[in-house]
Amino acid sequence: QVQLVASGGGSVQAGGSLSLSCAGSRGSVSLVCMGWFRQAPGKEREGVAILDGAGTATYADTVKGRFTISKDNARNTLHLEMNSLKPEDTAMYYCASALTGLRCSSDGTYRKDLITDWGQGTQVTVSS
Repeated sequence: QVQLVASGGGSVQAGGSLSLSCAGSRGSVSLVCMGWFRQAPGKEREGVAILDGAGTATYADTVKGRFTISKDNARNTLHLEMNSLKPEDTAMYYCASALTGLRCSSDGTYRKDLITDWGQGTQVTVSS
């Protein structure tokens, strides 16, 4: 089973930036449907940014204008550029793709209920 590994997290002050990367344990992360999710303590896992097979990105309202999702076709990796970070961005960040059960729709919505293994996340901590 393919597992995705997120990396690049860390601790920054509010207003700072971080760049996350995601790679598959067996190489490709799948470029059909990919996304970043996060889960803060005591909260449900939420979608942060989704990139569908057509290259259309959809963002959660809370990160619009601050986060950018992108893919590297040559390296088969997924990235999340996070700027103007806020304390409320503190969470464990995970990546997902069609290979791990993420499903994208043409209207920008997605399904994550089929994902059973979220792989290795990366912690992002933003201090005020």
